[in-house]
Amino acid sequence: MKNLVIILLAALSLPNILQAQVRYATRNGHVSFLSETPLENIEATNDKATSVLDVSSGAVEVAVLMKAFSFEKALMQEHFNENYVESDKYPKGIFKGQVTGFVADAIGKPGTYPVSVKGDLTIHGVTKPVEANGSIMVEPAGTLKATTKFIVSPDDFDIRIPGLVRDNIAKQINVMVQIDYQKL
Repeated sequence: MKNLVIILLAALSLPNILQAQVRYATRNGHVSFLSETPLENIEATNDKATSVLDVSSGAVEVAVLMKAFSFEKALMQEHFNENYVESDKYPKGIFKGQVTGFVADAIGKPGTYPVSVKGDLTIHGVTKPVEANGSIMVEPAGTLKATTKFIVSPDDFDIRIPGLVRDNIAKQINVMVQIDYQKL
């Protein structure tokens, strides 16, 4: 009788254990940023972001190699990596946080779901809290497309802009993220 109770409890808890393992990931997420000033716009894109989303808990991590950002002008890319974010010393930008407003039950229901994202962003060796709204689109094939936008300030991450080019770089940078997840 004791063995039957143990087997029954294990069988009843199995769905909860399996649900706790609903993870999606990518190695080719898209992150871009735009610095808009009257003198010059600076835009960069990176299509090599890696990310894991645990749908059951809402935990999300995104990592971006700083050297993988591509700029229109090679000189901008060089200055970004060598002078501003110091990519050799700080090779990655990392976000660790939580997604709220999306539950595992939505995976079987195609549509677009509004979400909130809250966590810590680390750039240039400095970690700051970030909050943003976004959306997760569930596609009929079972893939997830997550998008969000937020603003960062170079000053918040101890990124020093020389006075000579200070007016060429915005005080607030618009960051856009689009990640197409596949189930692990």
